[in-house]
Amino acid sequence: MKILLLKLSGKVMDDLFVNDFQIEIIKELKNSYDAVIIVHGGGIRITQWSEKLGIKTKFWNGHRITDSSTMEVVVAVQAGLINGKLVSRLQTNHINSIGLTGIDNGLFSAEYLNEELGFVGIPVFKGKKDWLISILKDGIVPVFSSVCQDNKGNLMNVNSDLYTKELAIAIQADTVIYLSDIEGVKINGFIQSHLTGTDIKTGFDNKQITDGMIPKLESCLDLLKAGINKVWIGNDLSAFNDSLETKLKGTWIVNSEAVEI
Repeated sequence: MKILLLKLSGKVMDDLFVNDFQIEIIKELKNSYDAVIIVHGGGIRITQWSEKLGIKTKFWNGHRITDSSTMEVVVAVQAGLINGKLVSRLQTNHINSIGLTGIDNGLFSAEYLNEELGFVGIPVFKGKKDWLISILKDGIVPVFSSVCQDNKGNLMNVNSDLYTKELAIAIQADTVIYLSDIEGVKINGFIQSHLTGTDIKTGFDNKQITDGMIPKLESCLDLLKAGINKVWIGNDLSAFNDSLETKLKGTWIVNSEAVEI
């Protein structure tokens, strides 16, 4: 089963709510693969709502420090408002979809990343995927918020890039697209068309890759190790209109060996 996993974050989600062209591209992608799964973040909206509620926002290595009050905002905004709006938008445009979280049907649990970060977790796939595959075979697009829970039932804030990585590996996705408001991965001020695992590690060591790009590219390294060789980071979904694999803006993350893309 050829599966595309599309991760949405940043301004592109706002564009998706008003831009019919992006919806049409998703339809074309759906026709090009046996199944499509969408995972979304919610960082900007979570920060905005936290400010409205007088909750201070702090980050560490791209991860939001999450106390109990912040966790309530994360769930309300990411698993509620954003997830509901995305599913509604897809349904209105005849893309049959369903809103889900990492909690649903015990798909994921979360282990604590660092006690100082609060309710911030590392997603752990539980191996119950038959029901998800069944949804995909029915032509339904699952739309996942990355909210999970720990083994005691506490809600956990999970980085959506890490969640995307674990889900992609578990279902052996053919292609993973990280679509956000960045043009691609910059090294020395220039967008890189391709990066290998070695390039990424060098970028970490030289502090050329920082902030929220750290967990994203850490996820990409794990995807390469798991045998998923088509990973793309960019901000222009229309680049996939004419060809899914040629003349694309953005950055391909590839193995050191030659990979046809």
